[in-house]
Amino acid sequence: MRIFVFEYITGGGMLDRELPGSLAEEGDMMLHALASDLAEVGGVELLVTRDARLGRPELPAEFLLLTEFDDLSRVWEDCLDAVDGVWPIAPESDGTLEAVCAAVEASGKLLLSSPATAVARTASKRATIQRLAEAGVAVVPTYRIDDEIPECSGQWVLKPDLGAGCLGSRIFATRKALFDEIDSLPEDQPGYIVQPFIPGTAASISMIARGGEVAVLSTNLQRIVVMNNSFVLLGCEVNGVQGDTRAYRELGQAVGKALSDLWGFVGIDLIDTGNGLKVLEVNPRLTTSYVGLKASIGINPAALVLDLLQSDRPMPHVSGMGTRVDVNLEYASAV
Repeated sequence: MRIFVFEYITGGGMLDRELPGSLAEEGDMMLHALASDLAEVGGVELLVTRDARLGRPELPAEFLLLTEFDDLSRVWEDCLDAVDGVWPIAPESDGTLEAVCAAVEASGKLLLSSPATAVARTASKRATIQRLAEAGVAVVPTYRIDDEIPECSGQWVLKPDLGAGCLGSRIFATRKALFDEIDSLPEDQPGYIVQPFIPGTAASISMIARGGEVAVLSTNLQRIVVMNNSFVLLGCEVNGVQGDTRAYRELGQAVGKALSDLWGFVGIDLIDTGNGLKVLEVNPRLTTSYVGLKASIGINPAALVLDLLQSDRPMPHVSGMGTRVDVNLEYASAV
């Protein structure tokens, strides 16, 4: 099988602007991990587009170096023609991941991630939270800025509804400060959502999904700090959640059942309050934790995803305790 691994930020999607250092660093880490894992699978060959400003990495793949923004659209069809399937790595913001997935599906090639319709449904944090709440999954309450937002003495978080991860998030000490900020937002700004700040441990679940079935691969701790009233992800500890992880695995199963159109690798961001788990958002794509996943569980996660293509093969069982592996983004966050 010949696979086009398309990492949007480092693969030519941002040739028309300066590369954002932190996102490029994170994207490169995921690209290296995924390409290395896929290259270990027998019979797999890789094609990768690459922003020429970053140079050619030492990876077992054929690289197409792109220098102008138009280069990506020029070679896109050729890349699709040359492969059997595409594994995209892209942010949901601005509809980027959805558009890439839709283009792959329209070409008739295998899409090695969730379909565009599933990406569209999970891109909106509020819509995702609403679907999960209707299915009985515990979630962080999420409101549009024009909703009736309840009185609360605690802190509040304002973030783009279609944003990726911590990007664009801001924290406010009081409800009044939150509303002062909302009132100052330009009308042409993208939609924002509001969530109460829930004290607890920032965590995540890495899993693979197919047709409502789920295999949880790891339960992770996230290192998130507040800088200039914004959240910044400094890294994660893959399988940093040790001991009894049944609640995490049950949550993964519940999310997969509620969002049964998810396929492939999925990440769930959540808060462990000490009294229960609450979902913040669902990512229908590779997340940073993938970088340390194989080292943690001793199994090639890319191979597990490719196995999902065989619909008669049962979901894998991954033991509940992996090795702790640190994924450090502190350098990237400082760029």
